[in-house]
Amino acid sequence: MKSYVLDSYAVLAYFQDEEGAAQVEELLREAAAGKASLILSAINLGEVAYITQRKVGAVGRRKLLSALDALPVTVVDADRDLALAAAEIKAEYPVSYADCFALALARRGGATVVTGDPEFKKAQGVVPIHWLPEKPKQR
Repeated sequence: MKSYVLDSYAVLAYFQDEEGAAQVEELLREAAAGKASLILSAINLGEVAYITQRKVGAVGRRKLLSALDALPVTVVDADRDLALAAAEIKAEYPVSYADCFALALARRGGATVVTGDPEFKKAQGVVPIHWLPEKPKQR
């Protein structure tokens, strides 16, 4: 069974119906059918929560998290080993520490990261990446 680690970018693209949402929806269908596993680091869940709250407030954040809980996505806590694996990646690559948790989780489980965040290009080769379309630059 194929395993995917969702970056916050993928989760937000799905819930905000942005470009790439259809690709995430297809992965969710595969996971619901038992053909794939979808994983989300608790650190990346935190990113989804604060970004959502900034955009739509605490009530919107709670609604999104409730909807996410109903999806076939396993949230993995950041234990000591994962934190140190993320730190090792952060020491080698100029990406955000939160992104390093997605990379470390994927590396640990032999999974593919799902994202459209261009920052992951700086760490290409660490794990396979399923690229979603990038958001257009805001002016």
